[in-house]
Amino acid sequence: MKKFRIDKSAFFLIAIMLIVVVTSVVLIVSMRPDPIADALQNDPLLNILIVLEDEGRPLLTNVLIYYPPSRRAAIFDIPSETGLIISTLGRMDRIDALYTERDISAYLQEIEKLLGVAIPFYMVMDMDDFSALTDLLGGLKVFIPVPVDILTETERWLLPSGAVTLDGDKIRTYINYAQPEERDTSLSERRQNSMTAFLWALGENSRRMFSREFFPAVKRYIDSNLEDIDLNKLLSEIARADTERLSPQTVTGSVRLVDGQQLLFPYYDGQLIKDIVRQTTGTLASSGDITHERIYVIEILNGTTVQGLARNTSALYQSFGYDVMNVANADLNDYAETIIIDHIGDQATASNIGEIIRCTRFKSTEIKTDQPGNYETNSLVDFTIILGRDFDGRYVR
Repeated sequence: MKKFRIDKSAFFLIAIMLIVVVTSVVLIVSMRPDPIADALQNDPLLNILIVLEDEGRPLLTNVLIYYPPSRRAAIFDIPSETGLIISTLGRMDRIDALYTERDISAYLQEIEKLLGVAIPFYMVMDMDDFSALTDLLGGLKVFIPVPVDILTETERWLLPSGAVTLDGDKIRTYINYAQPEERDTSLSERRQNSMTAFLWALGENSRRMFSREFFPAVKRYIDSNLEDIDLNKLLSEIARADTERLSPQTVTGSVRLVDGQQLLFPYYDGQLIKDIVRQTTGTLASSGDITHERIYVIEILNGTTVQGLARNTSALYQSFGYDVMNVANADLNDYAETIIIDHIGDQATASNIGEIIRCTRFKSTEIKTDQPGNYETNSLVDFTIILGRDFDGRYVR
C-alpha cells in the first residue's frame, strides 16, 4: 500500500510537470515574434529583395512587391550598372559596388532609397544554389524564341527553342549565355524571366517544397535574414502570387561613361522610378481591380514647337510598362493644354495614364467599325496623348 501511494504521488508530480512544460512551450511559441505578420501590420504589401549572384557579384537583383489579399505582385529589376552617388563609399559608382565591397545589408539600404520603399526581407542564392533548387522543382518553364547554339573558347551553349522546361544546368546556360551584339536589356529580360519561372514553380510545388520533411533540403540553398520557420512562411506566401499577371518593371535611365565604365543613371534624378513604384504599389493594393490585365497601347503627339518632346515622353511611358505605338507631331503645334483621348472607354486606365504626367483633361471617342471585327486604324491605339504648352517635359503645370 505504501509503495502504491509513492507511485501514485510520483505519477501526479510527473503529470503536473508535463502540464507546466507544455504550457510554457505554448506561451513561448505564442509570444515569439512573427516578422511576416509584423511587416503586414505596418504595410499591406510584402517587399522582398531577391539576389542571384555568381562569384560574389549580383547577376540579378529583383525586388518583389506582393499583395497577399489579391495575390497580385510586381517585380522590379535593379540593373547592376545603375549609377549613384554612394555616400557610404564616398564616390559615384555602380550600385553593386556596395554588394561586393560591403554587404547585403548596405546593398539593401541603397535599393530602399532608390525605390522609396522599405524592404524588410531578403533572399540570396548563388548560381549553384539556384541550379540545385531548379532541379528540386523539377525544372523551370521558359520560352526561348530561337534555338541557341553558341561556341566560345571554353564551352558550347545549346538550348532548344519554344516553351521548354530547363533543368539546373540548362537554366544556368539560359541565364549566362550571350549572343553576339545582344542588347543588355535582352539579358536582363532572360534573367527576370527565370525568376518569374522560379516563382511559378514554387507555387506549383508548394505542398512538397514547404513540407516539414522536404523544406530542410530547400532552405540550405537560400541565404536570408529570416529564421527557417519564417522563411518557410514567406516562401509559402509568395508562392501564392499570380505569376500570370505579374507586372515586370525595371529601372530606366540614360547611360553615361564615368571613370571608364558605363553607368545607368535613373531618369529625373531617380524620381521616376519612385513614381513608378508608388503607382504600382498603389494599384496592387487598390480595392478596385484596376491593375493592368494587358499592356495598353498609346500614341504620343507633340502639340508644341518643342523639339523631341513626344519622343522623350515616350521613354517615360515605356518605363511605366505601356506600349508606345506611335510618336509624331499633332495636327497643330499650338495646343495650349495637354489632353488624353480615350479610345476604349476605360476611364480608370485613362486616369492612371494621366496621373503619370499629372494631366486631368480627358476626352472619349467612339470606336467605329465598318464591319464586325474590322477596326479602323486608330482603334489599334487605346489612348492618345496630345502634349500642350502646359507640359514641361515631365508634368502638366
